[in-house]
Amino acid sequence: MNILKYLKENISNFSDEFIVPNIDLDKNKIKIIMIGEAPPENENDYLYNGKNSFNFETFSTAFSNAGIDLKNVEDLLKMGIYYTTTIKIPKEGYIVKTKTIKDHLNILKEELNLFDNLKSIMLMGDVAIKALNYIAKEEVGEKIIPNISTYKIRNNEYFFKNIKVYPSYSITGKNFLIEKSKRIMISEDIKKCLNSSL
Repeated sequence: MNILKYLKENISNFSDEFIVPNIDLDKNKIKIIMIGEAPPENENDYLYNGKNSFNFETFSTAFSNAGIDLKNVEDLLKMGIYYTTTIKIPKEGYIVKTKTIKDHLNILKEELNLFDNLKSIMLMGDVAIKALNYIAKEEVGEKIIPNISTYKIRNNEYFFKNIKVYPSYSITGKNFLIEKSKRIMISEDIKKCLNSSL
């Protein structure tokens, strides 16, 4: 199935401005969903625009540090990993507004519900954590990730509808290249997630 086509057909307020994965996949093979913050300002840097994109560069580095050689984006899908963003438009300024997150939640919920064999959710940054907490509060009555610094809670166990949840850090921003401690933690989180899901 094609994700972009599916979302266009099933999301009533879908806009042509939204940047979502325009990829074909077997939804039954997806075991892990990684949720980032927002698409990059330059669409050429978007992960699904190929191995020359900035997002692929940071993904490749993170997975390499976790012991996995990514040659292209298709390698992620072959491993059963789907990446999406919390909001579907580039962010304005440094902070993503709460209203913007809530305006895009219906699309993220549709993506989460798409994969029947999902075992793990990786939350790549505070925006993704906040979004899943909104969804959890709505669907199960309470948020699942405490409002505490990620480095303090990332080794605890969290679940959303029997799906294991891993709070981590953004894998796609420019800061990824300069914050060595976060790069190390992201790679550790990826390794943990893969070991328990695949």
